[in-house]
Amino acid sequence: MTAGLLLLDKPVGPTSHDLVQRARRLAGTRRVGHAGTLDPAASGLMILGIDGATRLLTYLVGLDKTYEATIRLGSATTTDDAEGTPLGDPAPVTAEVRARIPEEVAALTGQIDQIPSSVSAVHVDGRRAHELVRAGETVDLPSRRVTVRRFEVVEVRARELDVVVDCTSGTYIRALARDLGAALAVGGHLAALRRTRVGPFDVADAAPLAPPLDLRSPASIAATLFPVLRLDEEARIALQQGKRLPVDLADAPVVAALAADGTLVGLVEVAAGRTRVLMNLPTEQVGA
Repeated sequence: MTAGLLLLDKPVGPTSHDLVQRARRLAGTRRVGHAGTLDPAASGLMILGIDGATRLLTYLVGLDKTYEATIRLGSATTTDDAEGTPLGDPAPVTAEVRARIPEEVAALTGQIDQIPSSVSAVHVDGRRAHELVRAGETVDLPSRRVTVRRFEVVEVRARELDVVVDCTSGTYIRALARDLGAALAVGGHLAALRRTRVGPFDVADAAPLAPPLDLRSPASIAATLFPVLRLDEEARIALQQGKRLPVDLADAPVVAALAADGTLVGLVEVAAGRTRVLMNLPTEQVGA
């Protein structure tokens, strides 16, 4: 198999770009992409696409995610994490402050309007916000609607709390730490972050970034994410030619079309009993 996806457990330290570059060298191809980066200080699950499988990454970027994080109270920073400069003197985190944590965490759960951190990757006039901030410019980002499905406090210490967050794509855990500290009137920032899940994929199933690369086939990834349409040889050829096929499937925005040998032919939309091709993959590059 010369194309596939790699579930990688990123360590603290290297940048996501560093790991993409390393994967390019190991795979012997420039065609390596990712389904979402992590900051150098963060660890956890990254999904890399190799060769033709990079075309599947579009369908993974928007999946829900799970994070384990440590929030440090009593000090806000310029970057909303431990890399930034403290804003003012540390504030005391009293027993009364800690007693209010469950109430304020609940207020940050569900659908919320969140202002991303100013050092985020959000684009502003064609440039990323963090680039503008590091160039000395002031960036005011608009709020965006995100959904925090779970914001669970696992442990509370004198000035820190460990949490688990299930959220929609585009949610900034640094911003949750900042906003929790602000709600408690003591300030706060993100001290540690680990991504443990992307959609149905768990960091426990990650493989090392070492030869030979333990690639998951595009077919197995697509079949995990979407309903499956099995094609005979005639239907496979017709689909690769972009033809619409009559099928006995319920309407679905994305369906994985698999050939008789189990390879992924492409992705289709099914509406009113007919397919519409969303993406075809070169069959010589994909494995079952």
